[in-house]
Amino acid sequence: MSTDENSVAGLLKQLRDDTTALVREEIALAKTEVAEKVSKFSRNAVLLAVGALLGYTALIPLLMGLGFALGSLFDSWGMSTGTAAFLGFLVVALITGGISVAIILSALNSFKKDNLTPDRTIGTLKDDKQWIQNKIS
Repeated sequence: MSTDENSVAGLLKQLRDDTTALVREEIALAKTEVAEKVSKFSRNAVLLAVGALLGYTALIPLLMGLGFALGSLFDSWGMSTGTAAFLGFLVVALITGGISVAIILSALNSFKKDNLTPDRTIGTLKDDKQWIQNKIS
């Protein structure tokens, strides 16, 4: 009877040790996966900020030129100079504002797609749960 108790106790000890090792490995995997996702997310955020800043600095002179060109066009149609300049810059501001909203919404949707959930780890934890249940049965 003592060998049966020892073998059952040994099996339970082995199961405990295997389960502990498995949980440690899963935690390490989760840490690695989250670190990879955070790194990718951070890199994309920095690239988005740099691109937006460079685009903004290039766009200012271009938009001012377009505003003046539209103002001159409206002025040639017989509008007063002040009203023509105002309308020229207003048209440019409305168009660029609409484009800006579209770009921002696109970037936000991209961020929503990249979640920080460790999907691979969750999948392996489900497999591990099944393995443990099979060992106990």
